[in-house]
Amino acid sequence: MNAVYALTLALLSAAGLLTMARLVRGPTALDRILALDVLSVLLVSGVAVHAATQGTAANAASLVVIALLGFVGTVTAARLAGERGRRE
Repeated sequence: MNAVYALTLALLSAAGLLTMARLVRGPTALDRILALDVLSVLLVSGVAVHAATQGTAANAASLVVIALLGFVGTVTAARLAGERGRRE
């Protein structure tokens, strides 16, 4: 089972690196907003895999907080980008 967890964390890390590349390169603000949303989902997934390896539910509260912050941040940034798009 440890190999499965290690493989999962490796794939999540690779996805995180690719998402970071999209975050840096853009080219539009919406691409960067979407990359931040994907990063928050990958972070939640990584914490969940870590909790599964430990066999505890102690990180459940942090999972909820990270997911909510990611959602609220994405919605806020998307609305801001939409408002800026209307002005230009």
